[in-house]
Amino acid sequence: MELEAMSPSSQPGAPTGRRRRTSGEAQERAEHRAGSTAARASTRDRRDSRWDEHRRARRAALVDAAVVAVGRHGAGVGMDEIAAVAGTSKTVVYRHFADRSDLHVAVCTRVAEQLVPTLRAAMGSSDQPRDMLGAAIEAYLAFLEADPELYRFVVHGPPGPSDADDPITGLSDLVGDQAAAILAPAVERAGRDPVAAAPWGHAVVGLVRAAADWWLRAGRPMPRRDLAAHLTELAWAGLSGVVTPEPRPTPEAKEDL
Repeated sequence: MELEAMSPSSQPGAPTGRRRRTSGEAQERAEHRAGSTAARASTRDRRDSRWDEHRRARRAALVDAAVVAVGRHGAGVGMDEIAAVAGTSKTVVYRHFADRSDLHVAVCTRVAEQLVPTLRAAMGSSDQPRDMLGAAIEAYLAFLEADPELYRFVVHGPPGPSDADDPITGLSDLVGDQAAAILAPAVERAGRDPVAAAPWGHAVVGLVRAAADWWLRAGRPMPRRDLAAHLTELAWAGLSGVVTPEPRPTPEAKEDL
């Protein structure tokens, strides 16, 4: 008698009432599980992204509040006063900024984002080095005259070891770098090594900053435009010798050599 082929469910040891999954079905289930995991991860990413945007907006609002508070209370403004302007508590401020120095860096960044384009535009208003220098000095002095307390807050900043970690390393350094970048082509056109533009640019900024600090402390004893003219004259007296092309020797002078 021929034996009938036994179905999988009738084979010895096969569980009853359950169908053995094929390899295709197993793959489908695995892909479904992977898709569900990816969907959950995507949902988390979107949620985290929304929170990141919220945190950025909250930090920006607190920086705005700090700028307003500096205008009201001066460069020595406290975190309590900043929190009051923001309509929140100091604890909330510290959720977004590690300490006062961290907030100072954020305010410096905000001011730099506004001041540096202004300086670039001033320097780009002419192709004459002296006029470029005068326009930049005028723009810098106009910035500090418009809000002297914010200037003091940004340039002098809070004391402490965290100063070394300031990514801006002081607004004066940032402006010095910009001045050096503007001077470098003029120095190179004069036939000199453009590497010297860096110390010269920072030296000019140091000169202007020292005079500006005195001007504020002394109660602005002269109009801003007069101060800008005096500083431009002094700075140009030194720079004119290094950004003006050196005269080439005449044929007669060559014969004398």
